[in-house]
Amino acid sequence: MELTTLSAALAGVSAYRYLLDAPLLSLAGQLLAACGEGAGQRALETYTKIFYELRREGFLGLGDWLWDQLRYTESPYGALVDRQGIDPALENAARREVELFAQLAMVPCERYHQAMKAVLPPEYTPVVDSLPQWDNSAPFDFDALTAFYREKGCGLYARYRAFLWEEGKLVPVADPDCPQQVELLGYEQQRKQVLDNTKLLLAGHPANNVLLFGDGGTGKSATVKSMLYMPGMEELRLIEIQKEKLVGMPQLIRSLEGRRQKFILFIDDLAFDQDDKTYSSMKTILEGGLEKRPVNVAIYATSNRRHLVRQNFSDRGTDEVDAFETISEKTALAERFGLRIPYLTMSKKEYLALIDHLAGLNGIHMDREVLHAKAMEWEIRHAGRTPRVARQFISTLALS
Repeated sequence: MELTTLSAALAGVSAYRYLLDAPLLSLAGQLLAACGEGAGQRALETYTKIFYELRREGFLGLGDWLWDQLRYTESPYGALVDRQGIDPALENAARREVELFAQLAMVPCERYHQAMKAVLPPEYTPVVDSLPQWDNSAPFDFDALTAFYREKGCGLYARYRAFLWEEGKLVPVADPDCPQQVELLGYEQQRKQVLDNTKLLLAGHPANNVLLFGDGGTGKSATVKSMLYMPGMEELRLIEIQKEKLVGMPQLIRSLEGRRQKFILFIDDLAFDQDDKTYSSMKTILEGGLEKRPVNVAIYATSNRRHLVRQNFSDRGTDEVDAFETISEKTALAERFGLRIPYLTMSKKEYLALIDHLAGLNGIHMDREVLHAKAMEWEIRHAGRTPRVARQFISTLALS
């Protein structure tokens, strides 16, 4: 295809219109136009900008960059395939445009060089001849792209597995802090309950919202995060939401409905004061609102409070006519979690067994009675018999 024809064809892009606003494709359009208009100096400057941008973003050629953008940026056609919809007009437009992008990617750099040398003064010839060239392959076609959408989805959810919800937007987490199962210690029964519920979610069955409550350092948050990279969890996505951002949560949930991936909305350290304005929002999100929760979404929360809301002794001695209703109102939120799992401080026997296990893993050889005595002394001076305290104790021994 001639450069002028390619330039005209880009103006008709509709299904992937957003790509025209991307700096690299905008520069490619400018380069085509400059070559067609005989603007050699402008073509030369634009060509060098394209090479610079490609290398700055880590791509060998326009084909690599386009393949990345087509897969990992939200598009109407990608969303259509992801949700198994039907729209012949959109599909036909997407097919034409993907073929057009492939042709653009395969234009040899020499053709741009020839166009520039044909209009530039002779002294520019050695400059053009020495220009670096980018790869002109197209590692994609329409069928491959459609197959990718069907298997992986599109946009950020196809590239990343963990996110933060901030200011009404998703922020990808490229390298999330998710412990492996072998790193988790104790609480096997509790972790199995979380795992079984998560498997229901992945299988497309209605899953419970989950509240993990109990003492700090027992591994509540680690249990949730460890789900992400377990075998068979490839379609699971984890979105962490701060309690202060709960008001925007319905908007997020609506955007997730119908996607192929399954989503855990994770609220860590959830707790409310008596007059907290977000309390009612959370109740409605869990149950009670008009909107039905999508089957591919579940809410997992951790808290140090069993009932999530701070209670005072004065609540029980209130002079209200129906004090029981006041107390019930404060415990109602926790009851809206279908699965409530306690993470309580370990017994002395469990704690010392964990100490023995960690000592063996870390190559610490010490008389067992001495080890146990030191571990109990450490526990008294710290935050209780928990996996966190046990790890800290063993780390101290390993360093000494």
